[in-house]
Amino acid sequence: MSTDVDGPVDQQTKKDTLIIFDTTLRDGEQSPGATLNIEEKLEIARQLSRLGVDVCEAGFPIASPGDFEAVRRIAREIGPLTEGRKTGQPMVIAGLARANRTDIDRAFDAVKDAPRHRIHTFLATSDIHLKYKLKIDREECIDQVIEAVTYAKSKCDDVEFSPE
Repeated sequence: MSTDVDGPVDQQTKKDTLIIFDTTLRDGEQSPGATLNIEEKLEIARQLSRLGVDVCEAGFPIASPGDFEAVRRIAREIGPLTEGRKTGQPMVIAGLARANRTDIDRAFDAVKDAPRHRIHTFLATSDIHLKYKLKIDREECIDQVIEAVTYAKSKCDDVEFSPE
């Protein structure tokens, strides 16, 4: 690797890589009064792509038919864009899914048309959530995560898991 600050870098290691994962279109809408129509979501996704965001979590497709349609359109219309992107690669379009097959199927159906797509699945993992919300023990939680990630991986190569 070059040590010359102004010169080209010959190699880039994983530790030197910063990945920007934006959740504006999903998490941002959870703010009171923050609702966006599909055209507004498409414009935000377009701007995120132009800004060079690596991953856009476009929404939670199982939440409603409108959310599904917004994620699907973002995957189809914004997913292929490479204009202004330094890497020349399109932005990854992710759909959020709880750790179950129904959610994973819906997320995959929404994002599959993007050249680079991801299923982002999650499960509550705290002791309180396991005991009172899910009513399962730690071993069952781990089994559920493994099953969900394995199933999501059978749908697409890019799968992310987050503990809630």
